[in-house]
Amino acid sequence: MELHSLTNEPGARTQRKRRGRGRASGLGKTAGRGHKGQYARKGHKHKDHFEGGQMPLLRRLPKRGFKNPARRVWEAVNVASLNRFDEGSVVDTAALAGAGLVSGADAYVKLLGTGEIDRKLTVKVGACSASARAKIEAAGGTCEIPQE
Repeated sequence: MELHSLTNEPGARTQRKRRGRGRASGLGKTAGRGHKGQYARKGHKHKDHFEGGQMPLLRRLPKRGFKNPARRVWEAVNVASLNRFDEGSVVDTAALAGAGLVSGADAYVKLLGTGEIDRKLTVKVGACSASARAKIEAAGGTCEIPQE
């Protein structure tokens, strides 16, 4: 297969509908809006959730629980993942984000004790489990939790 031999599947690229361009277009006269009514008028904004005055589904369904807008979503990183960093380096959230272990430099990271570590590192994360701290210190490193 070569680039010049690639073709689209039938129906993959369709032309847009040109409404109100004469009878032969299939969308002439009322341009697909039907006859009269609020949806036929110019300037009418059709809302997807509007159900013609009936109580919308979103409002008919019961609401349960509480969503805390100030919640923190913690991301877990295992001790075994830290072996990719060089001996003696400082591992913080920015370094973890650079290595692709967390979503970003401002992520809340908790270090968990799964796996083994074989190098001395200085780890600065938001939280650290007791087993993870023990394994890092046994390898000669330190686990620091910066104060906010």
